[in-house]
Amino acid sequence: MPDAPLRKIIHCDCDCFYAAVEMRDDPSLRGRPLAVGGRPDQRGVVATCNYEARRYGVRSAMATAQALKRCPDLLVLPPAMEKYRAASRQVMAIYRDYTELVEPLSLDEAYLDVSAAGRLRSATAIAEEIRARIRESVGITASAGIAPNKFIAKIASDWNKPDGQFVVKPHQVDAFVAALPVGKLFGVGRVTAERLRRLGAETCGDLRAWPVDALQRHFGKFGGRLYELCRGIDQREVCPDRIRKSVSVEETYATDLPDLAACLAQLPALTAQLQARVARVGAAPYIHKLFVKIRFADFRKTTAECVAGADGAQPARFSELLATAFARGSQPVRLLGLGVRLDEAGREAAQLGLFGEASPAGPPEIRL
Repeated sequence: MPDAPLRKIIHCDCDCFYAAVEMRDDPSLRGRPLAVGGRPDQRGVVATCNYEARRYGVRSAMATAQALKRCPDLLVLPPAMEKYRAASRQVMAIYRDYTELVEPLSLDEAYLDVSAAGRLRSATAIAEEIRARIRESVGITASAGIAPNKFIAKIASDWNKPDGQFVVKPHQVDAFVAALPVGKLFGVGRVTAERLRRLGAETCGDLRAWPVDALQRHFGKFGGRLYELCRGIDQREVCPDRIRKSVSVEETYATDLPDLAACLAQLPALTAQLQARVARVGAAPYIHKLFVKIRFADFRKTTAECVAGADGAQPARFSELLATAFARGSQPVRLLGLGVRLDEAGREAAQLGLFGEASPAGPPEIRL
């Protein structure tokens, strides 16, 4: 089989994006530990934080209350999404000046396939120019990773943060990946990483000792993926259009909902939010399933779903699903979510509403 064509992939993302925009607009915030996120008395979480806050151990997705314990002087600002979306439009426009093959991962982060442009210029020079333009026109900094595939480019973009970039050339891939901890592999979370370590695989080099059939016995289909990734193999293409498979809303409550009746009382507001979001992306005719998600007070999660039927997002069906899901825990609830899953045609239709030129939302904040 002929070798796959050599690709030049850039993974670029802005440094502490939300916090960076806030510091850009208010220079007095610079040098202070700063986070953007929810209020601690409402079970808020940190969306992002600056590097001064990170020195105290504050991290994204950390509970705001915990972040304040680690850093009592932490200044927590509420998110200003319209301001961040405006900055995102500028950033994404810069990315698209260099290639049409831009795959957004969030408001500020994307993969860029610059293989075509890279025939005339080095991908390293392109990344440097992109970062300089973001600094000059948006007023924030960005970091980049340059590599032959998406997996390695994303890891490389973290190597010289903030305001830096790192290149992994094709002949460097094998040694670079061999030294990586298994937790760096795409799709390997905390539980899988710990399981791999118990099996004696601390690094990707260790994991290479396992034949593919042994990995598949332990990890199923994902075992084949592990076999490739620990060798630096990633054939995923940069896809400008990401298909939305579902539309959902959720709410974390400041005080636990004590029983099923209290949960049911929240359904009308959540259903209204969901219907508005479904309408925005034009997905109503393509709803295939309905689902309800619950996170109980002890942080256990469960999801109940059913086929939607011809009547679409019917509140009575959500009530039934909620009762089914609640019975699995029968304890106070801290989070409720409602959603719909789309059929194949609906995924494409929703995609037009989300990413089409007429969409008012600008570049997507993808949270699928």
